[in-house]
Amino acid sequence: MVTIRLPAALLTVFFLSTHSASGSYPRAQNVTWKSTNFKTILSWEPKPSADYSYTVEFSAVGANKQRNPHCIRSMVTVCDLSSSLTDLNAVYTADVLSEPPLGATSGLIEFPHTSSPRFCPYKDTDIGRPDFKLKVSEDKKKTTLYVTDPLTALFKDDRQLNIRDIFSHQLQYKVTYRKNKSTGKKVYISKTNEIELTDLDRGESYCFNIQAYIPSRIQNQLGDLSQTQCSNDDNQSIFEVYSVGVIGAAIFLILLLIGLIIAVTVVCCKRRKNALKSGKDGVPLRDV
Repeated sequence: MVTIRLPAALLTVFFLSTHSASGSYPRAQNVTWKSTNFKTILSWEPKPSADYSYTVEFSAVGANKQRNPHCIRSMVTVCDLSSSLTDLNAVYTADVLSEPPLGATSGLIEFPHTSSPRFCPYKDTDIGRPDFKLKVSEDKKKTTLYVTDPLTALFKDDRQLNIRDIFSHQLQYKVTYRKNKSTGKKVYISKTNEIELTDLDRGESYCFNIQAYIPSRIQNQLGDLSQTQCSNDDNQSIFEVYSVGVIGAAIFLILLLIGLIIAVTVVCCKRRKNALKSGKDGVPLRDV
């Protein structure tokens, strides 16, 4: 029996080519966290080809790695981990592994992976803008703002949690307000959802913005700014209340109505005059 011995260099080339053929996949890039109201998405690039897929592994620092069943051998570049990060105060990291597509195999023992930055849901999630309603008291001395806590992506006992459920007394609201059509601003911090403002000039229109404020955070203390709402101005002129188009249309309708009244009056007067004239012409002359 003849034994053929291949040179060591040829064996190395053969091994490397076999290793490459078994699947050497591109690493994920730009792995980032995006979280708003605890809706937490891990995203990365690039979109995979038909030759490979992505798997996400995550863990709290110092704990065992876990996998989300929806993010195994996936062909997309996002993974929703909102319900997986159960300890909101823990610090998490995630690895995005480049693996064979679902149903395929590979000779690789370890797959290329890219790690994410650290992420803590409680400290790092952004807070969305709140909704609120405003009410001015009858004596015009007090304006009250009623704030609705933004809902989160988290549930407990089949109930959707809002940010007050999570941050409790740590949650405050920052109110920024100004006189309508003025640039000067004032700020008021409230610990409750019912905010009373009494330092406003009576009868003036004020505009308000509200945002969540969590002073215990080092970063991301402020949430997104709400839409602006303004109170009514008792001293507003008609040109401030209504647009030029509305005022013009109202004037046109009034003039049209006046014209119709005049036209009807003229027609009625002519008919009456004609009727009187016809009556006189039809009376026979008396004998003298």
